[in-house]
Amino acid sequence: MERFLQAATEQLCQWWSTSAQRSPLPLLSVLPEVAPPPEGQSLQALLADLQLVMDGAFNPLHPGSMAHLDPPPLAASVAAELVAAGLNNNLLAEELSPSLTRLERGLCAWLAAALGLGDQSGGVAASGGSLSNLMALVVARHRAGLAGEAGALVFCSADAHVSLGKALMVMGLPAEALRPVPVDGSGALAIPQLEEALDQAQRQGRPVLAVVATAGTTVRGAVDPIGAMAALCRSRGIWLHVDGAIGAVFALSDAHRGRVPDLGLADSITVNPQKLLGIPKSSSLLLLRQPSLLAACFATGLPYMEPSWADAHGGECGLQGTRPAEVLKLWLGLRQLGLSGIEALLSGAIARRRRLQQLLEPLPLDLCSGPLHLLAFCPQGSEAVAAEAWSLETRQRLLDQQLMLSRPLYGGRHHLKAVLGNPHTGEEQLQTLRRVVEASLP
Repeated sequence: MERFLQAATEQLCQWWSTSAQRSPLPLLSVLPEVAPPPEGQSLQALLADLQLVMDGAFNPLHPGSMAHLDPPPLAASVAAELVAAGLNNNLLAEELSPSLTRLERGLCAWLAAALGLGDQSGGVAASGGSLSNLMALVVARHRAGLAGEAGALVFCSADAHVSLGKALMVMGLPAEALRPVPVDGSGALAIPQLEEALDQAQRQGRPVLAVVATAGTTVRGAVDPIGAMAALCRSRGIWLHVDGAIGAVFALSDAHRGRVPDLGLADSITVNPQKLLGIPKSSSLLLLRQPSLLAACFATGLPYMEPSWADAHGGECGLQGTRPAEVLKLWLGLRQLGLSGIEALLSGAIARRRRLQQLLEPLPLDLCSGPLHLLAFCPQGSEAVAAEAWSLETRQRLLDQQLMLSRPLYGGRHHLKAVLGNPHTGEEQLQTLRRVVEASLP
C-alpha cells in the first residue's frame, strides 16, 4: 500500500506541477479498458491506466480556468480525502464513525453559528447542493404538516437554481408547484411581486411550503433581499430557505459578510464550500436554525445498530444513510486556510472580478454581475441568434489562448461567463481575455 500510494501521489503531484503547461481542457482523451481483466493488474499497469484518465481530465489548476465554480483543491483536503477513504468509516451511525460523527456535528454547529443561525443551530453534510436543497424543502414540508398536500407551493427567484425543480419532482409535486418570481435590474428577486404572489396564493387557498432565497445566482452571482423576504415569511409563518451554495461562504468573513446580508434570518441554508474555498467535491452542508428538525423529519429507526449517543444517528438526520467522511476534508481544509486564508480567498476572487469588470466596461458589452465573483457579458444589444454565434466563436478563440469561460443562456441570449475564484488567475490572463473579447466585437 505504501509503494502504491507513493507512486500515485508522485503521479498526481506531477499532474499538479505541470498544470500551467496544459490547457484547461485536454487536447485528447484516451480511456483505458473499462471492464476488469481476467487477472488482477500489476501496480505499474494500474498506474498507467490511471495516467490515461488523468491526461483526459479537466484542469482546474490552470490559471485560465474561469468557466465554472470549480477552484483548485487544497492540499490538506486532498490528503484528508485519502485518509477518509483509508479509514472507510460510515457516518450512518456513531459506532461506525465515532470521532467523525462528533466532528461533523461540531463543524456544522460552528458554521451555522458563524453564518448567523444562532448558538443552537447545526446541520448535516450532504453530497452536493441539490441534495441539501431537497432535504431543506422536505424538512419545511414536514414542519408545515403538508406531507401529501399536492397543492403546496414553493416561491423562488426566476434565476434560482434548477435543483429546486428537481426537488419538487422527487417530492411528488407537480411542476406548477414551483412559482418563479421576477427579478429586478440587479438580478435579485423583486419583493413587491413576491408579496403579491403570496397574497394570491392565500386568496386561492394554496398552502405555501417554503420561500427560497438565492445568495449567489448561477450566472451573475446576484443575491436576493433576504431580510425583506424573511420579514414576509415570518409574518405569514412560512419557512425561508436560502440556497447559498455559491455565496454563503462570504458570510464567514467580516470584510465580506455584507455581500450576503441577513443570511442568519433564514430557517435553513445550503452552503457549498467546494465552490470557492477549494474543498474537493463533494462538500455541501444543510444548516438549520433548529437542527433537531432533521431527525424529526427523517428518523426511521435503525434496529440493526446500537442506540445513538445523541438524539439520532447520522443516517437518521437526512436522506442519505451510508455516507463517507466528507467532513474530514472540509475540516482539514479550513484548518489549513484559517480565518485569514478564507478571507484572502474571498478578497482575491472579488478583486479579480472587479479588475475584469474594469477592463471590459469600456467595450460595447452588456455586463451582468452582482456583489460576488461572477461576471457574464455579451455584445451590447445583440439579438439571440447573433449572441449565440458570437459566444461560440469567442469561446473557441479564448480556448485557443488557454482561457476557458462558460457559455450560459441568460435572459434569452447566450453570454460568456467568467468565474473569478481561481487564485492562479492573474493580470496576464485577464488582459488576454480583454484583448480576445475586444477583437471579437464589431
